[in-house]
Amino acid sequence: MRAADVMTPHVITVSPNSEVREIASLLLEHGISAVPVVDEDERVLGIVSEGDLIRRAEDERRDKAWWLRMFEVNDPGEYVKTHGRLAHEIMTREPVTIDEDKPVHEIARLLEKHRIKRVPVVRDGRLVGIVSRANLLRGFSVAEPRAAASVEDREIRDAILQEVERHTGVMVERLNIIVSEGEIQLWGLVDSQEQRLAVQVAAENAPGARSVENHIGFMPRGMGGY
Repeated sequence: MRAADVMTPHVITVSPNSEVREIASLLLEHGISAVPVVDEDERVLGIVSEGDLIRRAEDERRDKAWWLRMFEVNDPGEYVKTHGRLAHEIMTREPVTIDEDKPVHEIARLLEKHRIKRVPVVRDGRLVGIVSRANLLRGFSVAEPRAAASVEDREIRDAILQEVERHTGVMVERLNIIVSEGEIQLWGLVDSQEQRLAVQVAAENAPGARSVENHIGFMPRGMGGY
């Protein structure tokens, strides 16, 4: 399987000039832990994670003793990261990216090597998806890491996503669909039992679908998954 077989498409993104409060609201609303920062051409400039925002909050609340401040080395880059108000000021720049054909076992090694939790997927330099640790685990649960997904499986996956997006009202960026030999696993978060069932029906009606396992959960109250 490759990145295209497990990635979350329709990624939530922000612009370089998005404000920190806006970014925090997006993470909470959609139940995700990071957002890519993209330009007008959907090219990835950086990533802002919940860790970046938490570090800001910790820095703002920190009240160090005067004698500890004497030994601090002022770092202008760190100051910008902890005090900036816009995405381009606090983001991690030049993040690791992959293309759609990257094998999942290589993606797993890449995440481990760089100690990151997710990686943007690009096509011709433009963002088309994102692969998280959870995406990889779901892929591994239905197929061997080095197993190749068939063209038919990818067509089934694409057909389900298109049907859900066009006709059900469910936000596809909250879904992850894994297909292996026509066997479909549905993952993600929705707002109601009706939405959960709508995704299942779309999967069951996809040409080539052999079976459907529905693991979709419900969005926690007060929140809107990578």
